[in-house]
Amino acid sequence: MNRGIRAFSTAFKSTNINAMQLFANSCYNKVDFKINENKFAQDAVTQFSAFNIGCLAVTDDSNKVVGVCSERDYINKVAAFGKHNTQAKVKDICTYGPKIIVAHPEDSLDVCMRKMLFRDIRHLIIMTPENNECVGMLSIRDLIKATMADKNETIARLSDFKLGKGGFFGSE
Repeated sequence: MNRGIRAFSTAFKSTNINAMQLFANSCYNKVDFKINENKFAQDAVTQFSAFNIGCLAVTDDSNKVVGVCSERDYINKVAAFGKHNTQAKVKDICTYGPKIIVAHPEDSLDVCMRKMLFRDIRHLIIMTPENNECVGMLSIRDLIKATMADKNETIARLSDFKLGKGGFFGSE
């Protein structure tokens, strides 16, 4: 197994990974993934493209997260109907309120995956349960990377064990 995969898998040991640990290695951790609901849909598309992301947390005028706007929202509500993206606002195309599925910082990788599969979504906002503050965002790609790193680590350990390299005791 190459050194990059081993380093990544070390950061994601087993199934005890929580949403905040996933966020620490997410592409969303390094970018501004929020957009005001009064911006134009074109502004959302510009952020999607500039940061190579597929979803934005939508904020109101007091900077509180109130929804999500995804590439899928744009395609289904702007592009598919031939609307002009400099006329449609983010608030016209985003998903609001109770329809949003969120993760909590302590949610495990498995819980996050189940939430995404339950609603057939590709992104989760991480919200604190105490004050309902947005502290991060995850994509399905983040969860797949963590899952694959764990599986690759298991395969490497079993292969090492088969070859007599100590397998379960951190052999290199």
